[in-house]
Amino acid sequence: MAYKTILDEQHLPTSWYNIIPDLPAPLEPPLHPATKKPVGPDDLAPIFPMGLIAQEVSQERYIPIPDEVREVYKLWRPTPLYRAERLEKALDTPAHIFYKYEGVSPAGSHKPNTAVAQAYYNKQEGVRRITTETGAGQWGSALALACNLFGMECKVYMVKASYYQKPYRRSMMEVWKAKVVASPSQDTQAGRGILAQDPQCPGSLGIAISEAVEDAATHGDTHYSLGSVLNHVLLHQTVIGLEAKEALERLDAYPDMIIGCVGGGSSFGGITFPFIKDKLDGKSKTRFIAVEPEACPSITRGDYAYDFGDTAGMAPIIKMYTLGHSFVPPSIHAGGLRYHGMAPLISLLCREGVIEARAVHQNAVFQSAVLFAQHEGIVPAPEPSHAIHVAIQEALRCKQEGVSRNILFNLCGHGHFDMSAYDAFLAGKLEDYAYPQEEVSKALAGLPRV
Repeated sequence: MAYKTILDEQHLPTSWYNIIPDLPAPLEPPLHPATKKPVGPDDLAPIFPMGLIAQEVSQERYIPIPDEVREVYKLWRPTPLYRAERLEKALDTPAHIFYKYEGVSPAGSHKPNTAVAQAYYNKQEGVRRITTETGAGQWGSALALACNLFGMECKVYMVKASYYQKPYRRSMMEVWKAKVVASPSQDTQAGRGILAQDPQCPGSLGIAISEAVEDAATHGDTHYSLGSVLNHVLLHQTVIGLEAKEALERLDAYPDMIIGCVGGGSSFGGITFPFIKDKLDGKSKTRFIAVEPEACPSITRGDYAYDFGDTAGMAPIIKMYTLGHSFVPPSIHAGGLRYHGMAPLISLLCREGVIEARAVHQNAVFQSAVLFAQHEGIVPAPEPSHAIHVAIQEALRCKQEGVSRNILFNLCGHGHFDMSAYDAFLAGKLEDYAYPQEEVSKALAGLPRV
């Protein structure tokens, strides 16, 4: 079996896969934050282009990828599929471990798959400037890249904890001409209000979203862009799973389980949705495991309920697994997994039993990341290291049971800008943190009445 499989440009997908028509139950509609009534296209038009709004609610199973987007994709796509033979040998497991490596993109993660598409649709409507939030900096750097390629301005509200933990992510964004500020900031009413209450607030994705949405809503030439959670974002990421499926077919292999990290859900949805279609069609029995941090356990300990997508209550109210929009997570190093909620599509599939969820502590995650790097050579970002940890657990289970299974996980980014986290782990300074139940209950008490 091949160690690495790289498809050529002619195998770059021509369409994204939209899972909405194949869902086992209908999605609940997003609600307007003020009226609590279903959101219509006119409600979203001030911050999103109509091209993306149409994709958000589309019932078309396959949506063509514009030629201009595919041309940019060709800078790094198709991405390689690896079989982790050295890791398999180290674990002495009969399992076959595969991973799709998205760290080869210019920004070092899977995020440009949607950033490029979103910048394109905004450019088509004459938008001059885009605002966004970022946690670990991967989404912010991806959108900075995309805006630069399409000649647009970019303003990034970066969660304060990550702003200082990952300064070189900020530098990368600034190389691509983006303006980056630590959130909460003095640049918006939402940010100023939070700082007045807590001057030392470390920030959260919910807060940063509030700032970015407010910025876009108060500037006529500006739209807002989100790096996860929304349907159209997960749609764009399905190029990962579509490529993985074709690469595995070349190896005459099909995954018995697919594992991915989840914060908002984009990388997990991207690799799993094309395979979930097979399961929903009755063609496979593949297990899908979504892995989240114990410090931000939205699926495993949150409620499936309507909640605001941001802290200030400016974004639409969506049905999802949530810890409450006032949730402010601890400053763990997996900054991209610190969102209070989960994508509605992922949430629904979990609710319906199609997807499993598991929460893990960061010390175990980094231990697995180091083991992976020592045998496979790639230093992974903290976020996909959650998937690596569970992939190793499942491979060892195969060893205990004496069975061979095909395990696929999404290595959605490299860890080159996360070495302070590795420094802390190697020095024994990382602390495991399980978010207190009383804090979860407190935040959930503030869910909007719908």
